[in-house]
Amino acid sequence: MTQSSVLLRCYIYTGPSTDVQIDTMEMTMRSLACLLLVLPAITLADRLPVIDVHLHAFAADQQGPPPLAMCTPIVLPAWDPAEPFAAAFMRAFKEPNCEDPVWSPTTDEELLARTIEVMERRNVVGVLSGTPERVAEWREAASNRFLPGLGFEIGGSREYSLETLEQLHGDGRLAVLAEVTNQYVGIEPDDERMEPYWALAERLDIPVGIHIGTGPPGAIYLGSQNYRARMHSPLTLEDVLVRHPKLRVYIMHAGYPMLEDLLALMYAHPQVHVGIGVIVHTQPRPAFYRFLQGITDAGYGNRVMFGSDQMVWPETIERGIAVIEEAPFLSEQQKRDILYDNAARFFRFSEEDIARHHGM
Repeated sequence: MTQSSVLLRCYIYTGPSTDVQIDTMEMTMRSLACLLLVLPAITLADRLPVIDVHLHAFAADQQGPPPLAMCTPIVLPAWDPAEPFAAAFMRAFKEPNCEDPVWSPTTDEELLARTIEVMERRNVVGVLSGTPERVAEWREAASNRFLPGLGFEIGGSREYSLETLEQLHGDGRLAVLAEVTNQYVGIEPDDERMEPYWALAERLDIPVGIHIGTGPPGAIYLGSQNYRARMHSPLTLEDVLVRHPKLRVYIMHAGYPMLEDLLALMYAHPQVHVGIGVIVHTQPRPAFYRFLQGITDAGYGNRVMFGSDQMVWPETIERGIAVIEEAPFLSEQQKRDILYDNAARFFRFSEEDIARHHGM
């Protein structure tokens, strides 16, 4: 082997922001050993693309005064109504009862930077929900990582006119109507106030991601007075599907934990997909795995899409990916289906899009 004056620079990955750099000026066996040392730390699985169908462009204080801790799974004490629930809830995020919580950033800039860092490291492309202005800001920072979504809720500041939605879509600023959070204000999917929006989404072929399932524990006592647990049922979506058979829709949170209702809906309506945002990392693994295995055992693993519901805790994206990668009952193909292939098909990504994602 001849020597060369080409500089070889090796990075040994030891964790986030702790890489060790090695420089050598000679292409020798020592250099080859360096390469061999590095390669196992950067596996093929780490670079295979992931589609996250449930991300948020939030401010750092969106969930309360930062920093806040997120336990994965979430750990909340039993509530004694003698204390206001909001105080007990916030204490769990300020004094977490777990060994390795994810702490939220304290500034908007850090939140964006850490989110992009995780997405670059794990090669994630995501559907980004938020206001048009904040989504545009995040996309400007990493346009190749984000599909523009829109946070939508009937009533209040997150209700947009049909004309606004059509204009945003025409301008390329609305690819997915998600997340639709009407459940928090007690509005079911087939409410007449939503009908014009379902019709618009079907006419323009805009995929819709709707919150049906779990929200924060005790959401009713955190201000969402019209939130009801019975609205976790995916069957609340059925009449919408019958009226709009060409609608592309996915159920964010998968109607958790109402598995039997979900299976009935998926059987009757083969176009329905589900996203596993938030439940993938906030629920205890045995409970989440039973739920997910119930879906895959019923034959619907080809309609499950990965989501993190990343709000202000960027590293929960990685923790959610790990839950899927480590699921003992999933085959390698099923894992790839959930982490990428199902969403690529649902959003109708082109061969060029898919090639680009694999090359990023």
